[in-house]
Amino acid sequence: MASTEVIKNYIDGSWQDSSSGGRIEVDDPSNGEVIAVVAEAGPEEVQLAVAAAHRVFRDRVLIDMHPYDRGRMLFRIADALDARVEEIATINCVETGKAMDLAYGEVQTAIRYLRYYGGLADKLEGRSIPRGANLVDYTLRSPFGVSAQIVPWNGPLELTARSLACAIATGNSVVVKSPELAPLSGIEMARACETAGVPAGAVNVLTGYGQTVGQALIEHPDVRHIVFTGSAATGRTVLKAASERIVPCIMELGGKSAAVVYSDADLDSVVEAVRIGSFLNAGQNCNNLSRLLVERSIAGELLQRIKACVDGFSVGPGRDNCHITPMISQKQRQGVERACQTAISQGAKVVTGGTALAERSGYFMPATVFADVERQSNLFKKEVFGPVLAVTTFDDPAMAVDLANDTDQGLAAGVFTRNIDRALWTADRLWAGQVYVNGWYVGGVETPFGGVKQSGYGREKGQEALDGYVQTRNVGITISAPRDSFGQSGAV
Repeated sequence: MASTEVIKNYIDGSWQDSSSGGRIEVDDPSNGEVIAVVAEAGPEEVQLAVAAAHRVFRDRVLIDMHPYDRGRMLFRIADALDARVEEIATINCVETGKAMDLAYGEVQTAIRYLRYYGGLADKLEGRSIPRGANLVDYTLRSPFGVSAQIVPWNGPLELTARSLACAIATGNSVVVKSPELAPLSGIEMARACETAGVPAGAVNVLTGYGQTVGQALIEHPDVRHIVFTGSAATGRTVLKAASERIVPCIMELGGKSAAVVYSDADLDSVVEAVRIGSFLNAGQNCNNLSRLLVERSIAGELLQRIKACVDGFSVGPGRDNCHITPMISQKQRQGVERACQTAISQGAKVVTGGTALAERSGYFMPATVFADVERQSNLFKKEVFGPVLAVTTFDDPAMAVDLANDTDQGLAAGVFTRNIDRALWTADRLWAGQVYVNGWYVGGVETPFGGVKQSGYGREKGQEALDGYVQTRNVGITISAPRDSFGQSGAV
């Protein structure tokens, strides 16, 4: 995949180099080798991209397009990705480090988002409001204008598709800021848009750094809508800038998701949930299962089962479909190492893992499990964003719910039990945007997803997501009674 060719930004329907001549090297997290070079966008490219997107909005290119045709356009983008699914999955695997099967699934999910919202494009309706005999009143669900979408590196293609599809379906134009650590998937989305015949300027994709491109986007006067997925710290910066211009935002921020495991749970299901929920993609998922709250009577047995599972994991490059794949960068791995060292210093017991795999050339961190994690500790409270699971015991349901909710974040949560009453009681009290029962990552393209508390607001996925991309406007019409030829009111 390595090439000397500089991959350019996609602006106003054409591929454009950086005006500064800046370059970003993209490496393979499994070995640190450079696999591609992209043009580093800056404020000048932001100006060009936003101007193009604003022109599309001002000229009503997407607004006046029949909603059915906007939907067909999204289907064509999906078809363009589908035609190169293996190639794009390989790119996604190598730039993010994730397992090949997971990368393939990400491309397929991106395609599903495009087709799902393509099917909804002509079903977004206003309503008529009865106001009496001489008034006709109705609502319009209108786009905001230019939607700036800042995409994270852990799911770059899927999350680009998720927001882009909603924006186009509702008539907004788009400027995507691809993550500097994994920009190639966003470039593939741009290529698919070009192949699909998306009007020039309707979709623009920039490859650059957050402190330059991201900042310039959120401060641009013609950006009227912001979608951000990332850390709470960066989210606060985005919100501060957006508040200065009163720009609506969709914010999906971090999580510290907990699963409550009662003594009657199917432990095989719990171990499987840990396998995928805690360690898939090296734990680099906003809604990963990072805290396991276990009823004390079964904690010993469950820990033994989890350790046996984890100790059997293969470790290696994503292209080999290993269980534990590299983290995205050396910096990210070092942050996880520090979190583990702090956990040990605060009394947590290492069940397995805990130290980086220094003998490997890439950014590998083993699957790590801590027991006896106290609720006052950093590991219990703060997001690690790596393959680290914290296990804490409880004695009764009220204590379990209290522990689960004892965090500033609330993106996802879970409960494991064979008792339906206990499952429903607990799910109702877990303060998170999405609650899974007897599994993890149970949601899909069709189910609304987003956070409560400091995990953000607004919803992506499902039909509810479209509400965040439109604003309701109202039209009221006064009707005068018809008049006869002498100018007098008469009967109809």
